[in-house]
Amino acid sequence: MSSETLTPNERIIVALDVADLDEARGLVTKLGGSVGVYKIGLELIYRGGLAFAEELANEGHRVFLDAKLLDIEATVERATAAIAMTGAHFLTVHATDRKTLDAAVRGRGDSALKLLGVTVLTNLDRSDLSEQGIEMPPLALVQERARLAQDSGFDGVVASGKEAGALHERLRNFVIVTPGIRPAGAATHDQTRVVTPADAIGAGAHYLVVGRPITRASDPRAAAEAIAAEIAKAAG
Repeated sequence: MSSETLTPNERIIVALDVADLDEARGLVTKLGGSVGVYKIGLELIYRGGLAFAEELANEGHRVFLDAKLLDIEATVERATAAIAMTGAHFLTVHATDRKTLDAAVRGRGDSALKLLGVTVLTNLDRSDLSEQGIEMPPLALVQERARLAQDSGFDGVVASGKEAGALHERLRNFVIVTPGIRPAGAATHDQTRVVTPADAIGAGAHYLVVGRPITRASDPRAAAEAIAAEIAKAAG
C-alpha cells in the first residue's frame, strides 16, 4: 500500500508504550480502526508483547513490533524469523551495519513482514552522537544509514521529521516512518528532534508514530481523529 492510497487515519501509528497488556488492550478497544497501526515497543514486548502482537494481527490489526534488533547475525536472523511468525506488519532493526541488516532480510524470508531501519533515535542530538564517538552530523548519519538499509533490501526507515525531507528526495519508493510527533503546542517530553503532524507529512513522511498525545488524552479516539484531520489538511 503506497502513501497515496493510505487514508489519513491509516497513516497514524499509535505507540502502545504502557505498563501492561490490559492497559494496551483498553487503548485498542477505545481506538479501534481510528488509527492504522499499533506499535508494541520494548516495555510491552517484555510483558507478553509478542503473543499480544499475534493476537492483534489475528484480529485484523496492523502491528509494528519496535524491537530495534541489533546483535550477531545468527541471532538477528532467528529473531526476525520468529517475529515474522506473529503476523506483524513492521519490524525495526538498527541500521548500523550491513551484516545486521542482511541477517534480518534472511530471517524475514518470504513472509509479508516489512523491515524498517532505525537511523538515529529522536532523543539524540549531535552532542549525544559525539559521546558515542560519531562526529558525523545527525542528518548525514541518517542519510548514510538509510542508504545502507535500502541497499540491503529493507522496506523503509524510521527517521525524525527533520530528516524526512532529505530522505524523501534521495530515496524513492522507500517508506519513511517518523516518530517524535507532537501536535502544535504539545509538550516534547523526552524527545529532542520533534515535529508537528503537518510538518512531517509536508516533509514526505508516510507514517507518523504518535504516543502520549493520543494514549494519554482524555479521549484517545478524538485525539487520533484530530491528528488525522491535521494529516488530511497537510496532504490535501
